[in-house]
Amino acid sequence: MSILKIHAREIFHSRGNPTVEVGPEVILPVPAFNVINGGSHAGHKLAMQEFTILPVGRRPCTEAYHNPENLIKDKYGKDATNMGEEGGLAPNIMENKEALQLLKNAIGKAGYKDKVVIGMDVAASEFFLSVGSRTPPGTSCPTSWPTSTSPSSGHPGVSIEDPLDQDYWQAWQKFTAGTGIQVVGDDLTVTNPKRIAKAMSEKACNCLLLVVNKIGLVTESLQACKLAQSSG
Repeated sequence: MSILKIHAREIFHSRGNPTVEVGPEVILPVPAFNVINGGSHAGHKLAMQEFTILPVGRRPCTEAYHNPENLIKDKYGKDATNMGEEGGLAPNIMENKEALQLLKNAIGKAGYKDKVVIGMDVAASEFFLSVGSRTPPGTSCPTSWPTSTSPSSGHPGVSIEDPLDQDYWQAWQKFTAGTGIQVVGDDLTVTNPKRIAKAMSEKACNCLLLVVNKIGLVTESLQACKLAQSSG
């Protein structure tokens, strides 16, 4: 491996592209594993679109990923372990809190209570009223409900994606200011530099989900990435 690294370094230098030595302070980003699917990604009544686990303890967490399947099979039957469109399990769960509790139990059973946390993709723009129209702009902002997923409440939730409708900017601003967890903009920003700039100026969210095929051009995706990075 050392010989290959030396050879690669020589090739880059000969092409006028010197290599850069990276120090030990650089670490890999924390992945989010999709475990339970709901919303438009599954064929049942669970409202939230995705429930994920994030291994923040820097060690393998395979048990925390596989335990939900075993718990679901024991509680709801083998047919409840069918897969959703995004590869997560799709049990016939009615309440979001039930899915969160299931993940919490799976994490605890695996012994990763302080090493694995929970993330959610609400996909709120997919929610519709019974009359078929999107939640009206005048609806009060649910700024308090995400606290039920905070570590202090017993649910180790650290990340929530699209908790409000994509055009409900004022509520996004209030929501992000009122919660201490990661608030991810996906449908809110759609990898569009103009919407990202607006989200930054209004402090509507504090994290961007970059989806290259949402904006259409690689150059626009790079612009969106650099814009988000400039905001920290």
